[in-house]
Amino acid sequence: MLKYSISILFFVISFSLFSQKKEIDTVKQKDRYGLRVGIDLLNPILSFFDDEKTGLEFVGDYRITKRFYIAGEFGYNKSTNQEDYLNFTTNGGYLKLGADYNAYKNLIGMENMLYVGVRYAFGTFEQTLNQYSVNADPFIPTLIISDSQSFDNLSAQWLEFVVGLKVEVLHNVYLGFSIRTNKLISSKEPENFKNLYIPGFTKVFLNNNGFSFNYTISYLIPLYKKPY
Repeated sequence: MLKYSISILFFVISFSLFSQKKEIDTVKQKDRYGLRVGIDLLNPILSFFDDEKTGLEFVGDYRITKRFYIAGEFGYNKSTNQEDYLNFTTNGGYLKLGADYNAYKNLIGMENMLYVGVRYAFGTFEQTLNQYSVNADPFIPTLIISDSQSFDNLSAQWLEFVVGLKVEVLHNVYLGFSIRTNKLISSKEPENFKNLYIPGFTKVFLNNNGFSFNYTISYLIPLYKKPY
């Protein structure tokens, strides 16, 4: 009788330990879903070294499935730029909304990203033409005109294609980097003056193309968990 009792007790203990281990494994086999918010570090660094450039950008993403995230950025930028015949200052804000796809396969409990994404962006701004030069005749010295002119209520829309990464360096703290190629969709421009620089888009190249990048630090706010 004692032999059977010990056998039953051993079976119960073994089953209990197995159930607990299974429960622990089940708890571990879950991913965290939440909101990640942060700022771009590039603009403050540029502002520190260049008095003619100021700006701040906030970034964020929200995980909706195992691979897909809703993402966006908003900020403002003021920059004085010198072109061949123009010196002008651009000042304004922008908003970008879109989605990212995480191509990196994480270990359980990790939310690192190696991603591609797309953004629709919209910006409103003003341009100030500080000075411009006129050189109609190569035998006449260039004439520099410093008559400042301001143009407000300007706007632009564009698409961004994004490639980037985000890596957890401390618990819930992430460093990130992204490269963006931009395509201008529409732009409200002042008379006789092209928008050569747009906040959030940066410099406008030929064929209305652009290029930008950012360095970010962000914090993940876990909201809930789902099975891995």
